Amino acid sequence: MRVRVGARTDIGRSRDHNEDGYLVREPLFAVADGMGGHRGGEVASSVALESLEQLPKDSDGLLRALVDRIREANRMVLERGESDPELRGMGTTLTALVTQEQKAHVAHVGDSRAYLLRDGSLQQLTEDHSLVQRMVREGRLTPEQAGRHPQRSILTRALGVDAEVAVDELTLPLLAGDRLLLCTDGLTGMIDPDRIHEILESERDPQAASDLLVEEANGAGGDDNITVVVVDFEDAPSGVAGDGAVAAGTQRQAIAAGDPVGAKGAGAPSAEVTGVISAASTEEETEPEPAPRRRRWWRLVLWAVVVVVLVSGGLFAGRLYVRSQWYVGVAEGRVAIYRGIPTDVFGYELSGVEESTDLPAAEVLRLQPWQGLEDGITANGLEDARQVVEQIRRDLEEPA
Repeated sequence: MRVRVGARTDIGRSRDHNEDGYLVREPLFAVADGMGGHRGGEVASSVALESLEQLPKDSDGLLRALVDRIREANRMVLERGESDPELRGMGTTLTALVTQEQKAHVAHVGDSRAYLLRDGSLQQLTEDHSLVQRMVREGRLTPEQAGRHPQRSILTRALGVDAEVAVDELTLPLLAGDRLLLCTDGLTGMIDPDRIHEILESERDPQAASDLLVEEANGAGGDDNITVVVVDFEDAPSGVAGDGAVAAGTQRQAIAAGDPVGAKGAGAPSAEVTGVISAASTEEETEPEPAPRRRRWWRLVLWAVVVVVLVSGGLFAGRLYVRSQWYVGVAEGRVAIYRGIPTDVFGYELSGVEESTDLPAAEVLRLQPWQGLEDGITANGLEDARQVVEQIRRDLEEPA
């Protein structure tokens, strides 16, 4: 079966840099949408795609190998973020397709998507790992409402956030005439599925289809980076590759300024290159201050970020991945370490207790430096939160 591919990534109309990336290396195709600040998102998507490039072509268990590579990508993104304070909290989505004989294996984390166009019908193959998609599953929103919902940018799963990540996977038979689309939410957030269907159905050249999809998303506002990969499967005599067919070689688009991992792949199709996605936190990382000095101002900053993100649907920060946030607060009368943000969205708590302690909150609240404990004391990660707890313990044992 002959494979023809078109791909394009674009900065969009509202961003000043691109954190998206894509990979075209037959039989492997992928898109990634990074998050984590000006540089973090670019690095995260690039690291994930670089890891994916190590997928062995000749593996018998290709789907299992693909899932394993994505889990390895998760480890690499997480370790890179933990080793560099400027990249702390970064993450990325990843949606990948690998073909094997007459089958396509798809693996997926995040809210980038895979679609199948077959016999005039467009089917979404992946399910978004997002708060609004969870609400759709529970019948609290319709798909149409989810597409316009102000909380649509809150992810529930991404690479680079937890040590372990669940990877969705599926296998489908390939038929001549099938067209597969991989895309980031910069496309699906701007164009409804019916219009995507029309473009994929009417524009038969995969590169022209990719270009038109990006142009339409920009024409609708271009609120985010936009990345698409269109893969066509056609009958062809063995060994024959027509115009546009992908042969050996790699096309990888993902740039991280000043970072060798983000180098542009050689021979890539014409595209406006840069990265994808958005920031898990808009605050600059700084050296941790002593705990008593950071208990008041952070909450105002955090709420400002939350309000802007929720109201604008992510236009300011692009993404808010709540699990990259940490704070020390009160749970069941004891001091506790929380992961997330101390608020809820329509009944969904955006934080949870990660570690409990034996420190009585009532006694701690009597200490002047810690009177803001009930509102939460921000931390720059789990280890920093533990240091805050130890400082509280020392102050409790030896009050000033």
